Amino acid sequence: MTQLLWDGLFVGSFYALVALGYSMVYGIVRLLNFAHGDLYMLGAFVGFVALSAVGGLTAVTSLGALALALVVAMTATGTAGLLIERVAYRPLRGSPRLAVLITAVGASFTLEYGIAATAGTRPRVFPVRLESQSLEVLGVRLTVAQVLLMLFAVGLMLGLDAWVGRTSTGRAMRAIALDPRAAHLMGINVDAIISRTFFVGASLAGAAGVMAGAYYGKIDFLMGFVIGLKAFTAAVIGGIGNLRGAMLGGLLLGLAESLGAHYLGGQWRDVCTFVLLIAFLSVRPTGLLGERVTERV
Repeated sequence: MTQLLWDGLFVGSFYALVALGYSMVYGIVRLLNFAHGDLYMLGAFVGFVALSAVGGLTAVTSLGALALALVVAMTATGTAGLLIERVAYRPLRGSPRLAVLITAVGASFTLEYGIAATAGTRPRVFPVRLESQSLEVLGVRLTVAQVLLMLFAVGLMLGLDAWVGRTSTGRAMRAIALDPRAAHLMGINVDAIISRTFFVGASLAGAAGVMAGAYYGKIDFLMGFVIGLKAFTAAVIGGIGNLRGAMLGGLLLGLAESLGAHYLGGQWRDVCTFVLLIAFLSVRPTGLLGERVTERV
């Protein structure tokens, strides 16, 4: 059981990082950015290109190169998030939600098949693979790579929580989430804050993509589709629009998948995820930490 819990928390940390972007964007502009999962995929491919450009990595320099790839990927995916918001979403901000939703799906397909056209459709082997000997701690078999990635993911999540809760930009984000018109009248540059939100959320997704590539060792142009849906499920479980809820939802989803795959079989892993999504949307659509939101006019 402790092994199942550890495996679930490890996978859930990836879901939580991607789910944070969903919740940040929805909390401010009430938009389900279905292109967000593909920013995770884009981050993995940017990291692949950055690491391939270095070449000739040794065991000592690979960690440093991976850290550099993380910075490059987070910057690139953050910039891509800015462009998507500026080109695809901002002109439609006052439009019906269906138009914005269709645009989000179009942005998702553009990223997927843009990468397929430039990098090819065959899976790629990631240049750096985090491999280490397994250790047994309190009956749980884990690796140093898992611990490092878990700590890095938790550090990013805690840093984001502190940034939103303690900085002027974070206070502006929360003000816009409550009432964007009043925030504008109080002198807040609403467009700039929304752009920063897209940048930060996309950067976290890009970091998760590089981490997944380094851990699993393989990337492909469709890798963001399923994890995007699972991250959306995690955001719904925790309460979409609530950052701490997104973290909690990601971890709970990872645990549910781990337990479901163990007791029902690996082929039921994704089924457990989407049954959980349907259950929450039917019984508690506001999620565990979410609150009922009144419609803006």
